[in-house]
Amino acid sequence: MNVRRRRISGIAVTAATALGLGTLSACSSDSSAAGNTDKFDVVASFYPMEYLAEQIGGDHVNVTTLTEPGQEPHDLELSAKQTARMGEADAVLYLKSLQPAVDEAIAQSDVKTKIDAASLTKLEDHGNVEHDHDHGGEEHADEHAEEEHSEGGEHALDPHVWLDPVKYAEIAQGVAESFEKADPDHAGDYRKNAEALAKKLSGLDTAYKDGLKNTATKVFFTNHAAFGYLAERYGLTQEAINGLDPESEPSPARIKELQQEAKADGVTTVFYETLVSDKTAKTLAKDAGLKTDVLDPLEGITDKSKGEDYVGVMEANLKALETALGAK
Repeated sequence: MNVRRRRISGIAVTAATALGLGTLSACSSDSSAAGNTDKFDVVASFYPMEYLAEQIGGDHVNVTTLTEPGQEPHDLELSAKQTARMGEADAVLYLKSLQPAVDEAIAQSDVKTKIDAASLTKLEDHGNVEHDHDHGGEEHADEHAEEEHSEGGEHALDPHVWLDPVKYAEIAQGVAESFEKADPDHAGDYRKNAEALAKKLSGLDTAYKDGLKNTATKVFFTNHAAFGYLAERYGLTQEAINGLDPESEPSPARIKELQQEAKADGVTTVFYETLVSDKTAKTLAKDAGLKTDVLDPLEGITDKSKGEDYVGVMEANLKALETALGAK
């Protein structure tokens, strides 16, 4: 195949020595280390990218991830070993703007194939969650975004595209094309695997459309503003306690606003997630007389995840939404 076995670079040896790991070689017993296998070695920044690489690459790839299970990806800091591993990879797959430390390391890396998932679909501005909303759903969200821009307000583009199966499928197609170009010996298999993944994601999209078509309410509360793309895709309104940063603290005015909205919109449930504190969500739920449940932003799979992989957790999320929104 076209992917050759490399000699370890000076930076990898330096990093290994600094960490007391001994001498690295191309025959390292650590078969998971990028650059040390005869396969197409891919370093993925966090779980949604890891899943794509594994599904599309199949038996031809060796995938390692920079974000360990249970680690909050937004706060990732890279070790010298991880930076060295990235330098030895055939490709790196990441989502620019989600993890600043990863963006910086990739910019300085000489890895040949750099695949930015954010460039393979269109990122959107889902507005300021501290702003007052009426509840006109998707149409209002568009008006609100235009209003914010007209007032000169600027918000970061929302990076959570993987929670929309349609956008995730667009990214998957782009990843497959990058793999085919970088490792043409296995292009046919990459294409075949990508088609199989596209069918899975299409099925997931259909399940969400059918499951959320007729519900008692279209509004759901989340701890972290990760579900803007999902809400837009299926005609829902996400109201987040915090912003795009899951560790940010809501203002007292925001908490009061959400309590009022819960009554006005028939909200039954405050969703929280497994990788960050649920304290604020449970406090709001208690004060407003609401239930709590998990809506997983799929930033990592752990033993607490309600599913073994992306599709499994997305199916669990659908069930949770159907229950909370009163699907009929």
